[in-house]
Amino acid sequence: MLVLGALLLPNTLPGVEPRSFTRIPAEAVLGAGVVLGLPRRPRVVAAVLYGLGLTALTAVNLLDMGFNEYLGRGFNAALDWDLLPDAQAYVEDTLGSGVATAAAVGAVVLVLLLAVVMVLATIRLSELLVRHRPRAARGALIAGTIWITCSALGLTLFGGPIASERAAGALRVHAQRTVESLRDEAAFAQEAKADSFGNTPPDQLLPDLRGKDMIFTFIESYGRSAIEDPIMAPGVDRTLDTSTKALAKAGFAARSGWLTSATYGGSSWLGHSTTMSGLWIDNQRRYRTVSAGDHLTLTKAFQKSGAWDTVGVMPGVQKGWPEEKWYGLDKLYDAYDLGYKGPKFSWSTMPDQYALEAFQRQVHGRKRDKPLMSFVILTSSHQPWAPIPKTVGWDELGDGSVFDAIQKAGNKASDIITDTTRSREEYGKAVQYSVTSLTQWLERYGTDDTVLVFLGDHQPIARVSGERASRDVPVSIVAKDPKVLDKVAGWNWTEGLKPDRDAPVWKMSSFRDRFLKAFGSTPRPSG
Repeated sequence: MLVLGALLLPNTLPGVEPRSFTRIPAEAVLGAGVVLGLPRRPRVVAAVLYGLGLTALTAVNLLDMGFNEYLGRGFNAALDWDLLPDAQAYVEDTLGSGVATAAAVGAVVLVLLLAVVMVLATIRLSELLVRHRPRAARGALIAGTIWITCSALGLTLFGGPIASERAAGALRVHAQRTVESLRDEAAFAQEAKADSFGNTPPDQLLPDLRGKDMIFTFIESYGRSAIEDPIMAPGVDRTLDTSTKALAKAGFAARSGWLTSATYGGSSWLGHSTTMSGLWIDNQRRYRTVSAGDHLTLTKAFQKSGAWDTVGVMPGVQKGWPEEKWYGLDKLYDAYDLGYKGPKFSWSTMPDQYALEAFQRQVHGRKRDKPLMSFVILTSSHQPWAPIPKTVGWDELGDGSVFDAIQKAGNKASDIITDTTRSREEYGKAVQYSVTSLTQWLERYGTDDTVLVFLGDHQPIARVSGERASRDVPVSIVAKDPKVLDKVAGWNWTEGLKPDRDAPVWKMSSFRDRFLKAFGSTPRPSG
């Protein structure tokens, strides 16, 4: 049963149902034939290798389940090992270091135990087959004949083919995925060297934004599902409508559209770097390649022009972040630079409202010789969406201690993670909080020269956004100066903060060049 289960195990959680195991696996028939034809010592070696192969197959299928559930894609053996430490850090921040350590140790023990049990099972099966060689040979011949017949005729049972090659197919897919990833790495390195604005002189970069305070803000997991899903959308749409009216009262206008993100459910930095670089960065190796080079980012274009001071405000960064040079940031304010003394909210180190107020106090509100370009990454809408901060009076924020009682009264992450419906509900509330914090900050501190671009980095995890959800995220430009929005009139974006369903959808990687051209930059290719 263990061997057959491993051979027929699907790689998605919805696929794990009884009918998935009512198949005849070709790999079992072939394995029986090989074992019956070998002498004892080679037979034992073959059984051990077969058991280890099934262990690897099972581990990969389980990783596929996790990646499909959270990131909407399968596991990539060439790229995704680097994400496992991030997963452990997320569990530690969300459920505690004890749970994270137990999960890591448990995973290793489980794989080792599975390997031992699977090898013992395959050795035992091989001995049983040999002990009953005539009957086993007839059984293998009959099973093989049935498999060939069912395969040739395309016979099905419970909606699936009776003749299965699930294990071989899974290994083939992963092998192809690995080979394609290695080829992609070399091709992308060449692609990253070419840049349509790589040789643009400083005085020809963004001339139509000179004198403006420019702010690029990413809202964590702010995806299309937040605006269109029947559970999340009502509250989020009300927030967007209310915020649009409040901003209009303060003299701001907005235009909104859609961008298709390079990532899904996580790996936010891939969405950030894709938007800013104009390159499609959908895996960690691409990210490492481009961030180690000198490809012009949108933020760096402001720095290169010499007309702006450039800063990054990243409350989610808690360790050294060398990418600040690639992004072109004169100064980075991380989790330890913003003066927060309140509690963490699961993964999020501080509420967005506090991060924005600290940004105003330490950076945006100070007098300077040049206008400011700010790159702000908000984190309160990061999973597991428990506990969620609540908006307080802006004058009450202080050092963040005001959030102690709010954090203690909030939901426990462990209660939300295990409940899909509650996860969707709380996700919607978290997005409402982040949007409200950002738009209230703009009402309170924005000036005639403030220009805000804010967008989502990716959709929430597949368990929340739904099966086969799009990768689209909302993007908005907000400004008081009508000349700013006139520059993007040809984009045909929707008025207000909520893009229409049929508003234009662009790849996230196209935003950099469109933005640079819209505001007067002259293309001068390099590479």
